[in-house]
Amino acid sequence: MPDYVTFSDLATAAYCPRQLYYRRQEDARGLPDSVERVRDLAADYPTLLEASDTALRGTVAPDPAEYRARLGALLTRRPDLAAPAETDVLLTGKDCRGRVAKVLADPLAPTLVSPGDPPEQGVWEPQKVRAVAAAKALAWRERAPVERAYVEYPRHGVVREVSVTTRAKATYRRVLRTVRTMDGPPSRLGDDARCRNCDYRSECGVRTRTLSSLL
Repeated sequence: MPDYVTFSDLATAAYCPRQLYYRRQEDARGLPDSVERVRDLAADYPTLLEASDTALRGTVAPDPAEYRARLGALLTRRPDLAAPAETDVLLTGKDCRGRVAKVLADPLAPTLVSPGDPPEQGVWEPQKVRAVAAAKALAWRERAPVERAYVEYPRHGVVREVSVTTRAKATYRRVLRTVRTMDGPPSRLGDDARCRNCDYRSECGVRTRTLSSLL
């Protein structure tokens, strides 16, 4: 059997290889219900566009009127996001495999769904690595070039494009090597925001410091 690396393992390793090590130790790679609910939003854009303020409050991040405006503009530009060629697709490539929310046909591209908030520009680095993996797997399946992927942030009515550039592919290959060669706990990242937000900081032993303690 080929030694496939999952999209989710790649994304975790891009964030922190040591976090992936701990997740593998306890096999904690399932999806919480909250993530599934956000994925359901991405599958129902037309309904959200017509939803009342009451229905949207507590479900989406922006003000309901702003959300509808964003979503309406998005679907005007990319109506295929509401009617993709395929949904909930398992893609298997040469090196990686995983599920994508949608496959768009013109141009050929996979989309991933993020339950979190988008950065000011582009996408977060782990999402970029995952998007490149998905694009390469789709290209392998179709035997055709795939030059982009998309990351959807359904709670915000935002979709960001990820270009499969030479630099993006180089980062993907570096993370893939990291995952494949992992045979023990990787080095700690050190004291930064990722460590403060990590579920494994007690096992890891990273000491996070506040600004006042540094001063």
